[in-house]
Parts: sequence; structure tokens; C-alpha cells
Amino acid sequence: MPITKDVKLGRDVRIFHPELVNLYGCTVGDESKIGAFVEIQAGAKIGARCKISSHTFVCEGVTIEDEVFIGHGVMFTNDKYPKATTANGRPQLASDWTLQRTHVGRRASIGSNATILCGVTIGEGASVGAGAVVTKDIPPGAVVAGVPARILAAADDGVPSGRSSAEPLQKDYHR
Repeated sequence: MPITKDVKLGRDVRIFHPELVNLYGCTVGDESKIGAFVEIQAGAKIGARCKISSHTFVCEGVTIEDEVFIGHGVMFTNDKYPKATTANGRPQLASDWTLQRTHVGRRASIGSNATILCGVTIGEGASVGAGAVVTKDIPPGAVVAGVPARILAAADDGVPSGRSSAEPLQKDYHR
């Protein structure tokens, strides 16, 4: 059951090792690429021409716009206060928690092993450094890194569009 019948795949989607992914109830846009050991849950939306690298988890409530890069092992969350049971010890049901939505803007890049906490927006063209923990909104074009993620370069810092995420990090490192 790695890819269920309710998955909506766009034209020319490439799924590497389909026997090693879990896709159910999600939408994946045209020409996107999905690596091995990726799980995309029901209600998640992946845009066109995205790359979702191996070992990534995209949960319900996440929308990823077109041309987004998601590195290896990126984890999204959708519950601010996760619990296994209710106060009386009963296993928690869907009605016992509130889904928090997350939005990733067009052409954003998220580095390997980043964790994206729920309820945030990552702006268009923003870059998230490897291993960062995103706890709040990231403006369009900003470069963030760290735990928690902090802005290292803003869109108006003169960093050209399409730059690699390493350039602003190195600039910050030498200050």
C-alpha cells in the first residue's frame, strides 16, 4: 500500500522506489520528484516541479507551492500540543486536537534535517539552513539557520535571487 488510489499525481511525476514511499490522500503537482522513504499524508499538497528528498515527512495540513526544494530528512509537524491520550487516558482521536496548517512559498529551499513546526509560513524564495528548527514565519527571500531558526540575510540585503543558501551563511560566518 505505498501509494494509495486516492493520491492525485500530476503529469510526469517521478517517484524513486515507489515501493519505499507512503503517499495517501495527497496531491503532487506536475514534474515533481519524490525520493525514497518519503511519507506524504492525506490532505498535504505538493506543487509542480518540486523536489522532495529521501526520508522526508510531509503531514496533513502542509501546502508546498511550486518549484520548492525539500532536503533529506525534513520533518513537518501539524499539532502544537501532541499527545497520545486524553486527560482520562483514552487514546486521542482526530476530534481531540486542532490541525495547524503550514505553508511553504514558491521557490523556497529547506535544507536537510530541518524541522518545521506547525502553523508557520515560509515565504517565497526563502532558504532554511540544514538542521534548522523553524518556529515562526520566515519572510520572502530570507535566509535562516539555527535552533531556533534566525534570519541571517534578508531579501533586501543585496543577495541576488537564485543564490545558493551557502553564500549568505558564509558571509555571516566571517562577520
